[in-house]
Amino acid sequence: MQPKIHKTAVILDGAKIIGDVNISKNSSVFYNAVLRADRQKIIVGNFSNVQDNCIIHAEHNDVIIGDYVSIGHGAIIHGCKISDNCIIGMGAIIMEGAEIRENCIIGAGAIITENKIIPENSLVYGIPAKVIRELTKEEIEYIKENALIYVELAKKNKKIKLQPKF
Repeated sequence: MQPKIHKTAVILDGAKIIGDVNISKNSSVFYNAVLRADRQKIIVGNFSNVQDNCIIHAEHNDVIIGDYVSIGHGAIIHGCKISDNCIIGMGAIIMEGAEIRENCIIGAGAIITENKIIPENSLVYGIPAKVIRELTKEEIEYIKENALIYVELAKKNKKIKLQPKF
């Protein structure tokens, strides 16, 4: 199966998109990220971003990433669902069968264990991850703002000429 990439999506140098992957409008995949859907599907919603060096793999379950989702540098997303309007912090790990509901911030380095469900509007940190508190209205609004910033960053980065290999 070949990836389906919307014409407004931005895929930056070094990113690898393999198999049954669908990347929706105004979404982006940054440098050296890997999206590997050789067993199940990966769907990236509208206005979402997968930042540098992330790994997304669909093994036993599809990976569904909603709209306005930011997946921070080096995160690992494995066979799980991330609903609309979420931030997954740098280096976080979301394991098989987990579900992150709408309007959540998962802190950097957090580990969401298998089949864990994170309720909507949650701030989550830790190993294993725990809900710390409910997000404020301002924090929820920031999640969407952050995703829109990355739409512009992707367009800007697309124009950058990389240094030649030595």
